Amino acid sequence: MVKEAAEFAAKAHQGAVRKGSSIPYITHPLETAVIVSLMTKDEEVIAAALLHDVIEDAGVKKETITELFGSRVAELVEEESEDKSLGWIERKSITLQKLETAELDSKILALGDKLSNLRCTARDRMEIGEKVWERFRQKDPKMQAWYYTGVLKRLKGLEHFQAYQEYKALCRFVFGEE
Repeated sequence: MVKEAAEFAAKAHQGAVRKGSSIPYITHPLETAVIVSLMTKDEEVIAAALLHDVIEDAGVKKETITELFGSRVAELVEEESEDKSLGWIERKSITLQKLETAELDSKILALGDKLSNLRCTARDRMEIGEKVWERFRQKDPKMQAWYYTGVLKRLKGLEHFQAYQEYKALCRFVFGEE
């Protein structure tokens, strides 16, 4: 299942690149899956990590994921997806609200996704400094800090994972808080 999910994600994200770079987008779902696989051996959760942006960014329908990978994978992917028709603050508020009551597998998936994104932001910030915020729709680093530290506060139950500790340290490094 994991191999098929990686192939599906690679096709779905073909030609897409990471914000402000020429790095192929598929590197993000692959990194997310590696992070997730260090926290769980559940193939459905790892497959969901590979597919987590195909609804949101590649226009894949939940029904397609259900058909190919099963309802649990599709539910995990849908839960991690944002409605891009909404404004940034509304989308991020909904994500934080969902994390309040999310099951452990959803939190693991969210941690993998957000840690991958935060690693990228930290690398870019070291390279280009405060210009990094120009790459985002939400250019205010205080709002980015609100979101990423809000995620951290809602990842209760994951504190024993190295990924959680890295995420916490990167929040401190990138935003000066935790």
